[in-house]
Amino acid sequence: MKRFLPLFLVFLLLLSGCTSDFEPDESLPQTAQASESTQVSESTQAAPQNPNNEMFTDRDLRNEYDLSKAVKIELNKTSVRADSESVKISGSTVTITEEATYVVSGELENGSLVVNAPQSGKLQIVLNGANIHSETSAALYILQADKVFVTLAQGSENTLSNGGSFTAIDENNIDSALFSKQDLTLNGEGSLTVTSPVGHGIVCKDDLVITDGVYTVNCASHCLDANDSVRVANASLILNSGKDAIHCENSDDTSKGFVYIADGSIKAEAQGDGISSSAYTLIEGGEIDILAGGGSENAQQKQSEFFGGFMSGGRPHDMYEETESTEEDSASMKGIKAAGNLTVSAGSITVNSADDSLHSDACVSISGGELFLTSGDDAIHGEETLTVTDGTIDISESYEGLEALNIDIQGGDIKLKATDDGLNAAGGVDESGYTGGRDGMFGGGPGEMGGKGGMSANSNGSIKISGGTLYINSSGDGLDANGTLEISGGYTTVTGPTQGDTATLDYDKTGVITGGTFIGTGASGGMAQSFSTSEQGVVAVNTGHQSAETEIILKDSQGNTLISHKPELDFAVVILSSPEVVKGEIYSLTVGSESGEFEAY
Repeated sequence: MKRFLPLFLVFLLLLSGCTSDFEPDESLPQTAQASESTQVSESTQAAPQNPNNEMFTDRDLRNEYDLSKAVKIELNKTSVRADSESVKISGSTVTITEEATYVVSGELENGSLVVNAPQSGKLQIVLNGANIHSETSAALYILQADKVFVTLAQGSENTLSNGGSFTAIDENNIDSALFSKQDLTLNGEGSLTVTSPVGHGIVCKDDLVITDGVYTVNCASHCLDANDSVRVANASLILNSGKDAIHCENSDDTSKGFVYIADGSIKAEAQGDGISSSAYTLIEGGEIDILAGGGSENAQQKQSEFFGGFMSGGRPHDMYEETESTEEDSASMKGIKAAGNLTVSAGSITVNSADDSLHSDACVSISGGELFLTSGDDAIHGEETLTVTDGTIDISESYEGLEALNIDIQGGDIKLKATDDGLNAAGGVDESGYTGGRDGMFGGGPGEMGGKGGMSANSNGSIKISGGTLYINSSGDGLDANGTLEISGGYTTVTGPTQGDTATLDYDKTGVITGGTFIGTGASGGMAQSFSTSEQGVVAVNTGHQSAETEIILKDSQGNTLISHKPELDFAVVILSSPEVVKGEIYSLTVGSESGEFEAY
């Protein structure tokens, strides 16, 4: 009978979390907006239900208009005809000057439709087979009004395009095919194609709302660019951008510059970020498919001779960051990026990105939905706290799977593959790579796998797992807590790493397990680490080299199988714990054809 050598342990615990959950901005438009007068439609179709009364007014969601009362504007390539004095025609420039509903049809070869109405005016422009092209400016330019609704007539196909240059016509920097200085809502049951070969597609200097219709935007810069907010519901967006697909930024008011997606579909191919906001991003539904920066295959390769070895703050990539391009001198190529909180509660999100797939400079919260992520860097990154309470997360490729200062897994179904760490709770710069943490504590003789060493006082990261299902396939550390690790529930499986200088578990202070099931396999050597303390039993052994798919079976003294597992990677260390494993009891561990008996600690 072959005996396995017991693995030794070490370290402490710390929690920190992000309490800044999403709170609706009181400055957002509320439901009671009776000033937006009702239009009567020839159609009997009911208006869609408002998915979020704080984000959309009832009129945002209505496609209705009374054709008999509307002002008709007919475009005839080089000439224009209108049946109201509120429409001023000067050559190929058509200017709307009063509040009303306008129905625009026909083709304008080289001209612009301009809105210059009273500041209190709410106008509706119905595009019914309208094709407007401007060689040197915006095809549709909204200069002044309170709010403009652009409605796509049912079944209509419409286009707005720029010819490749922008010549100033006033003090505003017009740089898109559709340019609005005021609040803009796009809705309807038709389609709109926007083309801008040198600038943005659609720019709105206030709130941009899209609630219905099909929109195809091809442009050299941002497809959708707004100052205060971008809000999407029901619509279908097909975006192809030379920079960001959706970009919302307000440098003057930090409560603005947010992106909200209720439902609908977004398919975006961006050379920059898929979605970028200077405030928060909130996703409550819809189907989102983003290719950012050419995808993960276009990521800057991360290599280091120190890979997995001596580290600063537990982050191997810190060793070579100085040789890489920084974000200041290279384009950001993230899938969904928010300077504030990034929250996902529902929907289906597919991201293939050269950089992080989901990124927040504050907190990330996932409470539902399905996420399918392929990343050249972190799949999900939060500077502060990353919390998962529900939903499905499938990470097929990443450098690091989940990274934040504090990672809190309370539920959900997570499966990830990482070429470095699976979960990385990255604390501040410390000396753990030299005198403390995992890298400074192993000094024992053969068979001991190390002795207790110094601890870093500067590691303040944490990983907490209290529920859900988590499967990690990592080439670096499986769970890397630059601070503390605590498992109190859920079902966690770590497969890998296979290199001797990385570990299944890596924490600087304490690794505590009080509940849940943990199955960990990986390489042995001076980096191997198990839980430091536990309320339920832990069996941790060095098995010697074992091939992938070698079956691991843990049985109690009565012969009952408690854990059975076949790791998909080679391994030499096994760490097992479950509520059925009791400290001080003897258990039988079989690995392939070899077995031994061990006391759970």
